[in-house]
Amino acid sequence: MQFLENSLLELITQTSTNLPPDVRAALGHRIPLETPDTQSAKALNIIASNIDMALDDEGAICQDTGMPTFVVHTPPGVSQLAIREAIWKAIAEATRRGKLRPNSVDSLTGKNSGNNLGTETPVIHFEQWDQDQIEVKLILKGGGCENMNAQYSIPCELDHLGRADRNLEGVRKCILHAVWRAQGLGCSPGALGVCIGGDRAHGYTLAKYQLFRSLDDVNPDPALANLESQIMEQANRLGVGAMGFGGKTSLIGCKITAANRLPACFFVSVAYDCWAFRRLGVRLDAASGAIAGWLYRDPERAVERMAAGEGFPLTGREIVLTPPLTEAAVRALKIGDVVLINGEIYTGRDNVHAYLMKNAPPVDLRGAAIYHCGPVMLQQGEGWVTKAAGPTTSIREEPYQHHAIREYGLRAVIGKGGMGPKTLASMKDSGAVYLHAIGGAAQFYARAVEKVLGVHLMEFGIPEAMWHLRVKDFLTIVTMDAHGNSLHAGVAEATGKALAELGR
Repeated sequence: MQFLENSLLELITQTSTNLPPDVRAALGHRIPLETPDTQSAKALNIIASNIDMALDDEGAICQDTGMPTFVVHTPPGVSQLAIREAIWKAIAEATRRGKLRPNSVDSLTGKNSGNNLGTETPVIHFEQWDQDQIEVKLILKGGGCENMNAQYSIPCELDHLGRADRNLEGVRKCILHAVWRAQGLGCSPGALGVCIGGDRAHGYTLAKYQLFRSLDDVNPDPALANLESQIMEQANRLGVGAMGFGGKTSLIGCKITAANRLPACFFVSVAYDCWAFRRLGVRLDAASGAIAGWLYRDPERAVERMAAGEGFPLTGREIVLTPPLTEAAVRALKIGDVVLINGEIYTGRDNVHAYLMKNAPPVDLRGAAIYHCGPVMLQQGEGWVTKAAGPTTSIREEPYQHHAIREYGLRAVIGKGGMGPKTLASMKDSGAVYLHAIGGAAQFYARAVEKVLGVHLMEFGIPEAMWHLRVKDFLTIVTMDAHGNSLHAGVAEATGKALAELGR
């Protein structure tokens, strides 16, 4: 199969950079429904622009290219060992080219392999079938939305909804609770794969498999088709909105299956995916490995543009900040302000923040802005080029962020999804602000990086290193200010009330 590796490399590249038509259509349907000039509308406009940019530059739609998960169907007699080896080679090459971020971390040592290969990485599920072609499906599901997966054992008590019983009404409550719980942490608007029943492990697998269904299909089971429709209508009445900013679009898809269960167990497993719903597939000639056809897309059909115009239009009302920042400049900001950052910022996520709890920073952070980001970087000569640079979920840094603000004089934290009470309190006490970037918009923010000025703590690996960047017109929205106000807390409270109404 002389063409197999190249065919798989093309599948990986297209999955990472070119959002499938059904996802584009679902987003395209919802974007015009959002109230103009709101934070959610701004976020959706940036999302649309980012999708176009990724296609134009063949760049990663989101910098978190996730845990590559393949589902492979093979005819009898085809070597699955040869396909596995070709997948490994294609994954490593796609990583080298910057189409995938190196995401495989040894769970014991914390060392990043650097090529997305390692124990059980990538994930490959093989199944035999009676057709004469090989079918390979791939989903790239990032860590932010993976953290928003949920599993319920019913009967159970749910926030705002009360008891969920062992029936479809109880299942409905669990699914809506999963959407509410995710807020903006999983880069809403999201899509759900759900399994009713099964055991704990297989239920999660079957839920993830539901994400391989097209968003515009209809469930063949009338009861499940009705439940999917009901969830879509009710979830978009919750008011979570894009990025958790509040709004009319919280969900773009919900796909549900059911599996037999043990008498003692009734699980509802929810696989949450973000708006950057990257899933494609190919049919391959079993003799040559050449691509015989695509799933979910027609490469002969022109890809429609998502954005209404070019880029994100500025109004002139944006506030421009140039680090290092003063306390006065930060305390002048309020919830909802649109901020453009010009100048130098530093990235820092899980490993950097844990390091700062015990060690002094390798740079002077007084007045600085730290960006919760694990970028895709490619080395060119002695320097580095930013290939993708959207924000990661900030709440993971909640145990550490207050310390960095108080001890090292940080003035701005850039991320997505918001943070908790410890960070909010330290921002109020010390004079710092949370600036929300748009999750998944990796190409939009990569274009705002003028130059990579340096890198520190490279021993943590590319995603976890501390990158020193110079940015221009880096667009953010204030969602937690230096006066103790949090948009995220307000949206969570309002949507909790809406969830309670749907439970009645």
